[in-house]
Amino acid sequence: MTHYSDFITPADRAWQATYQKNKLDIQLTMPKEVSSLLDFFDVHFRANRGQRGITFMGVHIGYDELDGISQNIAGYLQSLGLKKGDKVAVMMPNTPQYLAVMIGIVRAGYILVNVNPLYTAHELEHQLNDSEAKVLFIVENFAHTFEKVVNKGQIQQVIITGIGDMMRLKGLLINAVVRHVKKMVPNYCIPNKIKFKDILNKKYPYTKPSVGLDDIAVLQYTGGTTGVAKGAMLTHGNLIANVEQCTTYVKSGFEKSHQHGEYMAVALPLYHIFSFMVTMLGMKMGFALLLIPNARDLDDLTKQFGKYRPQFFPAVNTLFNALAHHDGFKSLDHSNLKVSLGGGMSVLPSTADAWEKITGNYIIEGYGLSETSPVLTFNPLGSYTGKIGIPFPSTDILLLDDEGNQVAQGEAGEIVAKGPQVMKGYWNQPEETARAMTEDGYFRTGDIGVMDENGYFKIVDRKKDMILVSGFNVYPNEVEEVIASHSGVLECGVIGVPDEHSGEVVKAFIVKKDPELTETDIKTWAKQNLTGYKRPKKIAFLDELPKSNVGKILRKELRNI
Repeated sequence: MTHYSDFITPADRAWQATYQKNKLDIQLTMPKEVSSLLDFFDVHFRANRGQRGITFMGVHIGYDELDGISQNIAGYLQSLGLKKGDKVAVMMPNTPQYLAVMIGIVRAGYILVNVNPLYTAHELEHQLNDSEAKVLFIVENFAHTFEKVVNKGQIQQVIITGIGDMMRLKGLLINAVVRHVKKMVPNYCIPNKIKFKDILNKKYPYTKPSVGLDDIAVLQYTGGTTGVAKGAMLTHGNLIANVEQCTTYVKSGFEKSHQHGEYMAVALPLYHIFSFMVTMLGMKMGFALLLIPNARDLDDLTKQFGKYRPQFFPAVNTLFNALAHHDGFKSLDHSNLKVSLGGGMSVLPSTADAWEKITGNYIIEGYGLSETSPVLTFNPLGSYTGKIGIPFPSTDILLLDDEGNQVAQGEAGEIVAKGPQVMKGYWNQPEETARAMTEDGYFRTGDIGVMDENGYFKIVDRKKDMILVSGFNVYPNEVEEVIASHSGVLECGVIGVPDEHSGEVVKAFIVKKDPELTETDIKTWAKQNLTGYKRPKKIAFLDELPKSNVGKILRKELRNI
């Protein structure tokens, strides 16, 4: 059995000098008063008492109200007779109900299962069956999808909510418009369903259960970008640790200016683990949460930015890029924006540069996965580096070759990580869990990275996305970064396609910024910036690239075009 800790030298942990330079704690100190997420929410609801908690479609909801509603939902769930460890699924867009239900499930002592509301019936059936969820909270807009699989799982109770159910009088109008004017609620028939409003209108007794740091809090399903979704078992300790780790880095950006009532814009969907964790971070730091139900509506998102002027904005590269090219967004006053946090995918230099020019704010990039709660590395605040940063406190990262040996500094290898944020394993999949871990407990990320002399890591690419051209490794991220830096390119995606001579060649899919852009322009640019085997031999122009709901470019779908 290989114990990598037996062979690690100070050079392998070069980031520790960067910690000392930036006066950061190398080891994480967990808060003594918090022994579960139940305690976490109790502590921060008390700290935020009397403060604005959520703003949604112009309606403000206080932390006190969110506290009471979430506790009542916890009481309702306990009244169903569920046992410890039972799963409760949530299938909603960003709404106040999502936060209230999420917190309520955790406070009741059950396990939250986040579900993408845009799932097909087939995808939904897989996740509900795999997770063995007993209860489902679902927004009415997507209830027709569940109807197709209503008898195919273990769901015993379904709670239906309308978009406006926590918005008092304005909510009645919004629900009416959604149902009858915009006709966004297809007909459905689900037996024995109950209305979310009925839970709000009744008082349920609540008893705080006994829950520990090692108990599972969330089954977070890995995105469909890596094959059949698996449920990562994230414990109370995993999530608390990651929030505390993130706080170590982020708090310095607000120490002199942050006050209660300042906004964090929550544009990424809450079912995504990055958005989920940073929303908990926002609660801990006392931000009011500006919930954005549809980040693809750039006009509305721009309007919200202009009205509420958030200080804190977590997003992904595609959203930063889209806003940076939106005329209305470019004309806003962004002087209130203090921290722009990039995650979920690589932030391209062209995006970071455009964002900094428009907002005066650097994108600070981090890196992680669903299996790591999600953040493993982060950049100290100050500037965009083009790298994913250094490991979080109490997090160890190594780079391994295909034989499991550590690579030399500056060479590419698979990122493996160990730390308090790393999952317990995959739900009901011990063989997959074993494959994902080294013998001494490092999680295999499947990402290829390099580390510089200061301990900063850079993602080269996904191991499985690597293109093999005549025996040479080509990393799509590198090619995408070069093509995206062309002034006529809005965005691009790169894959490998079969070739009878070289095995594979590079193919680029491009969305134009300049309508006059040609294939010759791209090939000339690539020739100036890439060695021969890395240059795209095939180029296709598209009106848009296929993306996941958080904006990741879906290379597997590009392969079907």
